[in-house]
Amino acid sequence: QVQLVESGGGLVQAGGSLRLSCAARGNIFSISVMAWYRQAPGRQRELVASVTGSTRLNYADSVKGRVAISKDNAKDMVYLEMNRLKPEDTAVYYCYADINPVENGNLGQLNNYWGQGTQVTVTS
Repeated sequence: QVQLVESGGGLVQAGGSLRLSCAARGNIFSISVMAWYRQAPGRQRELVASVTGSTRLNYADSVKGRVAISKDNAKDMVYLEMNRLKPEDTAVYYCYADINPVENGNLGQLNNYWGQGTQVTVTS
């Protein structure tokens, strides 16, 4: 059973910073993609940032220059460092991963996984 467990959300004033963490737990064979999405009230879930392998990074235009995604392969963790936060960054942030679990001691089928979400609220 693979799970993504997020932490680090909270309430912050505009201009402030937050760091989100996500740990992939369980019987994991390999992780190909880890990412952060967010969903604001009344809006569709959108990609914030992703990391493929260890070095291919992708950012939404709305966060470029303010946000950094990083991955710790040894710990199966991904982080989202957010700076110069704006009220429009307010949303529930979800961790996402493409993971091959271990099944019967072997490589299992690739599945996508979501965390439970963590609230980020930026006040003006």
